[in-house]
Amino acid sequence: MALAEDFQRIVDALPPDWTHLELDLRIHDEDRYVETATLLTQINAMPYSRHEWHFRLRSAHEFGHAAAPETIRGTLALLDEEGIAGEMEPREARSGRVEVTQMWGRPESVREEFRKRRGQ
Repeated sequence: MALAEDFQRIVDALPPDWTHLELDLRIHDEDRYVETATLLTQINAMPYSRHEWHFRLRSAHEFGHAAAPETIRGTLALLDEEGIAGEMEPREARSGRVEVTQMWGRPESVREEFRKRRGQ
């Protein structure tokens, strides 16, 4: 299975209120490690120093400090196009958290826009 399709399968299996996902990625051909690392810089993949898994990928659903799922899927599609094969394993998924935003001193129009976008 292609990496982008595998990632989409993992995301589709998450509950609707998921907020954070961490995955480990292992490439099959270690000779293509540098090429893979170059493409994965777009999503801030963290390289591992141990040999079993090569990269940690972090995704944030609607808020947070991680790459958007659409960006990760697109980057993994680039790996697929280059013929870089591998496998992914989900490590941690979080759900049910809510974004906290300081609203003190902001105009009511900003508060209304925030409520509209976040469905609150």
